[in-house]
Amino acid sequence: MSVHYYQVARHRLCIQLPDALQPAQVIPSFSPFQCEGEGDVVFTMEVSVGVAPDFCGMQEIGQFDCGGANHGVYRSAAGEYGFEISLPACDGGQLSCCMLASADFRHCRAVLTGEYLGQHQFGLNNALMMAFAFATAEQDTLLVHASVIRNNGYGYLFTAPSGTGKSTHTHLWYKHIPGSDLMNDDNPVVRIVDGQALIFGSPWSGKTPCYRNIWAPVGAITRIEQKPENTIRRMATVEAFAMLLPAVSSMKWDARVYRGICHCLSRLIALTPIFLLGCRPDEEAARVCYEAVKVDSSSQSEASEPGQKSNKPQGS
Repeated sequence: MSVHYYQVARHRLCIQLPDALQPAQVIPSFSPFQCEGEGDVVFTMEVSVGVAPDFCGMQEIGQFDCGGANHGVYRSAAGEYGFEISLPACDGGQLSCCMLASADFRHCRAVLTGEYLGQHQFGLNNALMMAFAFATAEQDTLLVHASVIRNNGYGYLFTAPSGTGKSTHTHLWYKHIPGSDLMNDDNPVVRIVDGQALIFGSPWSGKTPCYRNIWAPVGAITRIEQKPENTIRRMATVEAFAMLLPAVSSMKWDARVYRGICHCLSRLIALTPIFLLGCRPDEEAARVCYEAVKVDSSSQSEASEPGQKSNKPQGS
């Protein structure tokens, strides 16, 4: 068994792998987030390869479609969780991993049930993503389904249902708005730190391999809808909450997790402007959005890559 430590959005976590599995093989997206082992961890994930555990003594919470992949969720009378993580239906739908977790997700065990490396990667990455989201739920931390572009030191999040055009819009910023770069394309992490909303890159970025250990203050959050004309408006508080809640990884049946997520989301909306963008997939849409949401950061500090020389705050 080998022990590895990683830091995501300033949260430290521990992954224990069997000797037959190397991090570079099974969790390559975590490489930029590797860190020293000293310090507290938000959760520990012990990984093994074997037969799926028996969840028959647990209550079935439900079967959930997670981006085309089925996740079965179970809960014991004592509050511990069991998860069945299957491949997307388009890839065969086979069971690839089972996860057992304590009620607070600080102690987790992943059993990789797949027969090949791709199944191990998919199953373990999904188990780690869920463990991270639910272990940090009470620490002003949100795992958000969004694509994030960075411009002039600020991170701009774009949310929408899968296939609506988040990645297309951030690509338009990258192409047409000078000084833009992609922070994450699917699952960035938002944290409230010392009264400020910050956005962090993560090891989870959907189909786009954008695994960057960087951070920036949140400039704005924008909901995208496909429309024949390019228009944008700022959303009211209640409207923004109702829009953002489904975009955040949560479990409504778990009072601890749901309370923490709602508390952090309320703080985020109080700190951050939220917009609704109706748009076409064209250059004008990017420019209309940019002019509405951009932050005048001439007197503000700017985040940068870890290790980059700067007199401004460094990414971590």
